[in-house]
Amino acid sequence: MNKPVLPLTYEQLDHWIESLQPTLLAQRFTMSIGILRGGAPLALMVSHAIGAPVAFLRYDRQSRAVTWDSTLPVPPAGSTVLLCEDIAGRGHTLTDCITFLRERGLDVKTLTGAVDDLSRTQPDYAIDARGYFALFPWERQAHTQGYRDDWARVETGDASAMADDHEYATYAIDLDGILLPDVPLARYDEDLAAALAERDALLPFEVLPDIDLKKVRTIITGRPEADRARTRNWLERHGFGHLQLVMRAPDTHDESTADAAAHKADAALRGGVTHFVESDPVQALLIAQHAPLLRVIWWDARTQTGRLVSARAWA
Repeated sequence: MNKPVLPLTYEQLDHWIESLQPTLLAQRFTMSIGILRGGAPLALMVSHAIGAPVAFLRYDRQSRAVTWDSTLPVPPAGSTVLLCEDIAGRGHTLTDCITFLRERGLDVKTLTGAVDDLSRTQPDYAIDARGYFALFPWERQAHTQGYRDDWARVETGDASAMADDHEYATYAIDLDGILLPDVPLARYDEDLAAALAERDALLPFEVLPDIDLKKVRTIITGRPEADRARTRNWLERHGFGHLQLVMRAPDTHDESTADAAAHKADAALRGGVTHFVESDPVQALLIAQHAPLLRVIWWDARTQTGRLVSARAWA
């Protein structure tokens, strides 16, 4: 987890599969086979790209047992199939599934969303993620502390340690515009001391974003680090003192919209959260661009509505 993260979105994976279409069509694959669950989305993308039927294998890491998990029959011996998995890892999943298919007389080619330095097998088709930690959209929760703790227990033999994916959802939220009203920027320019005093006296919104507050781990604010004491004071007074507080370091990020958004995106990634609730629509777009697998919600306190945001740079 100390490697830089390489986020791979559904759109990027779809474009990659599309770029491989001529090569895959030339192979005349009888079937696209996904290893459940990580290989399933890629197998479906391949199926749509080349028109091959799709089937699935189920793999048990503890027993290393492979089973055919499809209503379609195993293709006849001599058929060429494409086996799909999200990553060629250091374990035995890919090699055991290849062996399972070859024992049934199939010619097996492999496609994985990523291959890295620890890969036991070199796939025929893969995105080169050597030097990175490849993160897929269906495993965004793998970056949370809860998931990592439970996975460590699985690695030591506790097969029942993992919860359902949605149980690992973890939120960070913006402060001004989420928990309390924004003070107009012009007020700070007119009289900083008066504006700060006005902000300190504000009450929380009566209606907060419709999220499970028990899953909110951190407040990530664009307020400068110098405001920590008075910000912590306000949070304690109004019942939010249990939340972690991450503030902007002016020597790293200035108060511009772009830098404030970069600060929040970086802090959300470091904090291992899956969702971030932001009050400013432009910052929400910039955060989504900076952290493409983070679920970014723009919360409009005026209308009390939230919108899921995504963005990519347009070249």
